[in-house]
Amino acid sequence: MAAPAADTEKRAPTLSAPSNGDFPDGGLQAWLVVVGGFCTIFASFGWINCIGIFQNYYQANLLSHYSSSAVAWIPSTESFMMFFWGPVVGKITDHYGPRVPILIGSFLHVFGLMMTSISREYYQIFLAQSVCSAIGCSFVFYPAMTACSTWFLRHRALAIGIMASGSSIGGVVLPIMVNRLVVQIGFGWTMRALAFLLLGMVSVGILTVKSRLPPLKQPLALMDFIVPWKEMPFLLLGIGSWFLYIGGFIPFTFIIVQARAQGMSTGLAGYLVSILNGASTFGRIIPAHFGDIIGVFNIMIALTSLGAVSCIALWLPSTVMESGQTNALIIIFTIFYGFASGCVFSIIPAMIAKISPDVRKLGVRTGSLYAVSATGVLIGSPIAGAIASSSGNGFLGLTLFSGLLLVVGAVFVVAARLKLTGLKLMAKA
Repeated sequence: MAAPAADTEKRAPTLSAPSNGDFPDGGLQAWLVVVGGFCTIFASFGWINCIGIFQNYYQANLLSHYSSSAVAWIPSTESFMMFFWGPVVGKITDHYGPRVPILIGSFLHVFGLMMTSISREYYQIFLAQSVCSAIGCSFVFYPAMTACSTWFLRHRALAIGIMASGSSIGGVVLPIMVNRLVVQIGFGWTMRALAFLLLGMVSVGILTVKSRLPPLKQPLALMDFIVPWKEMPFLLLGIGSWFLYIGGFIPFTFIIVQARAQGMSTGLAGYLVSILNGASTFGRIIPAHFGDIIGVFNIMIALTSLGAVSCIALWLPSTVMESGQTNALIIIFTIFYGFASGCVFSIIPAMIAKISPDVRKLGVRTGSLYAVSATGVLIGSPIAGAIASSSGNGFLGLTLFSGLLLVVGAVFVVAARLKLTGLKLMAKA
């Protein structure tokens, strides 16, 4: 017997999650998304990877009358703002598609940098660079990561790794631009030139980044952000990411300051952030390829361990050697840590996709995890700055703090992996 018309009208259409066979795993449109994502991540995360250059510049010039810990709130808040808005951006992306948030973010990012170019006081720099521009980075960064996961399955980690390498390339190019231009044309015009460059990059993303799936138009519900944390693998991964983000960004922020304190020349120290990010380019792509083969969790554990070992075995000894004799050791550390961190900070979206039952909700799930991790970024650098400013050899405590937190983060990622596979050491996860 046919159902009454009234009952039929009340029934909401149900959408089943896409099956594994639905992913094209390639093709022109899929790789255009990767290209556009590379450009948007260059302009967002690549810009955030420059925080070390600004920690050093502000501490030595515009904000020289502030302590290292006080100045560190500028880059740490900048990183925090980029990650913290993940749930909001994720929900907007799931509801409207990636283009709307990228447009919003492009305006905020460029406007914030233009305002930074005319800022001279602490509060002006903080509001323009750490708040306005950084929120724009958040709206530009997340949609590409989510959209890419809808096009790839078997090669998802590799595609995300290639796309995320934009942050490394940005972290190579942008610090060199800042170092060179600030001497030639001054701080204000340097920031304006960078703003125009990043505007061009995000414009490519606006034109090419789109999701393969139609928007999942559902009303905003707080439970959407809470439900993933009821899943034990997601919870353990989130806790591990929190510790990794506390300790993992400290080398990006303080490597130049520490190197100069150990006697490295200003010219050579200015290239350390670029060397670190150059090495991370390979760390984002090569391990991602093997992540598709042996499992993203397995690769994450290996590279996080490498990052922790490099901090303790290479960076820490450089803080107790005589001034002027540490250049080689610091450079070797930046290469090893750059390679390891490239994987650690880029493969997490692939790990979230691995443990997510519905790819259409990746925006909210990715944003929820990054929002929690963002609190780690916020407190990490100021704490490290306070340690570095303490009496005695503060940089010894700073490097030990960073390395031990990476160890703790790795332990929780191992726990998440064991929750997924049990004690099957050779299992792909």
